[in-house]
Amino acid sequence: MRFSVLLAGLAVVSAPVAAEREVRPLAEATLMDAGGSRVGTARILPRSTGVVLEVEARGMSPGPHGMHLHAVGQCNGADFANAGGHLNPDGHEHGVNNPNGSHLGDLPNVTASPEGWIKASIRTDMRPFKLIQEIFDGDGTALVIHEGADDYRTDPSGNSGKRVVCGVFERP
Repeated sequence: MRFSVLLAGLAVVSAPVAAEREVRPLAEATLMDAGGSRVGTARILPRSTGVVLEVEARGMSPGPHGMHLHAVGQCNGADFANAGGHLNPDGHEHGVNNPNGSHLGDLPNVTASPEGWIKASIRTDMRPFKLIQEIFDGDGTALVIHEGADDYRTDPSGNSGKRVVCGVFERP
């Protein structure tokens, strides 16, 4: 798609406008399981009305899994504890069903297929600049997938169980 603008009698033609799926990611993460094997990827992409988080992972137990942005960009050790708690710069409690608000890092549950595959695309209207500023703060941010579903209300982690997949966001 191309568009033209008429300025002071001069026609200025822009370069083709990229389709949303062709946009360069703002952040990317390689997802690893507790054994250190690569199991997937996560990407944050800008959109005209916010951002989208795309996640693909394999080797998961079938069914729902909690997924969160964690406050520290580290994924060391089998339990990924050094990723810290959920990304929560505004000091809210956990869960979209919590009357006291939710963490910035609270994300919807994702569901693994019977074959153990997760493929999710999560849209938000958050401004890309604000989100990227939080993700690339002084200690970075990790994406963590948990063993069970998030109940969307129990503080601090939604009773989603242990951390089974983790990836640190990096600039592409």
